[in-house]
Amino acid sequence: TAQPILDMVVTDSALEDATRPVFLTFAGQVEPGEPFAHMVENRHLIDALTRHAEAAGIDLRPVPVTSYQSRPEATTVTLGDGSVIEASLLVAADGAKSKLRERAGIATYGWDYDQSGIVVTVSHERDHKGCAEEHFLPAGPFAILPLTGRRSSLVWTESRSEAARVIALPDDEFHAELEKRFGLRLGEVKPLDKPKAFPLGYFVAQSFIGERLALVGDAAHVIHPIAGQGLNMGLKDVAALAQTIVDAARLGIDPGQTDVLENYQRWRRFDTMAMGLATNSLNLLFSNKSTLLRNVRDIGLGIVDRLPPLKEVFIRQAAGLGGEIPRLLKGKAL
Repeated sequence: TAQPILDMVVTDSALEDATRPVFLTFAGQVEPGEPFAHMVENRHLIDALTRHAEAAGIDLRPVPVTSYQSRPEATTVTLGDGSVIEASLLVAADGAKSKLRERAGIATYGWDYDQSGIVVTVSHERDHKGCAEEHFLPAGPFAILPLTGRRSSLVWTESRSEAARVIALPDDEFHAELEKRFGLRLGEVKPLDKPKAFPLGYFVAQSFIGERLALVGDAAHVIHPIAGQGLNMGLKDVAALAQTIVDAARLGIDPGQTDVLENYQRWRRFDTMAMGLATNSLNLLFSNKSTLLRNVRDIGLGIVDRLPPLKEVFIRQAAGLGGEIPRLLKGKAL
């Protein structure tokens, strides 16, 4: 169910341009036999994680946390079914609108983009051969990400008003807008589900930790999808937190202590801020109609394409291998 990305091409053009010249290509491996990225559908990822959690004897309860009370020695968590759990640490992985973050009184800072990301899965006549495409258009990136079979997942950026208009179009008119951006390289294209639009923004929690509380994933940070790093960052959070907890436990230290959680925060905060600033800068650079900026960025893309060492750096960043890598993400045991 995982589709390896074997190649990636980057173009920069206006929507009405007759051709889309390729300015940058990525083809390579982060390790021998290891492609720099894979595409996995969310439903398959959740199923696999659930199976492994159950096999490991983890108690999975499909109920929300309604309240919690932290004390110096432990935290008491009340669940939606009325049950109460006492634990050393509560991990908030409840998304961008995290209720646990809100209950902890942790504010966020950042901004909304006047953009929405349209998400839809499509089928096409020809095989994509594991090639991903990112077309930088004035409204924002139009990413074609290969899935298993003759299918691709699209992340299509438009202004919020235009995105609302596009997803409300009748099927034939939506198909025309889709084909205009997708092109005909892979033959006839057909949506397989109803397109949805999600507002885009950049938000970071002022603290990744509270009293016996740690934030991971979108509860801690939300970035622009232009570099496709949201999931990678969340996985790195989890791996870093797991390593921090295990290392503390081996020394007989309470993993919910503030100094232990501070280690996790120091580890992840710099990487998060750097990635957030990078994606924000990329969005400002590419999502505009400036001819001058277009010329400058196209020269920059061409330079990167001709410098293998620099391209290698970008490949490793795209693979989520920038910064200090937790042991789990290296395939090593804790």
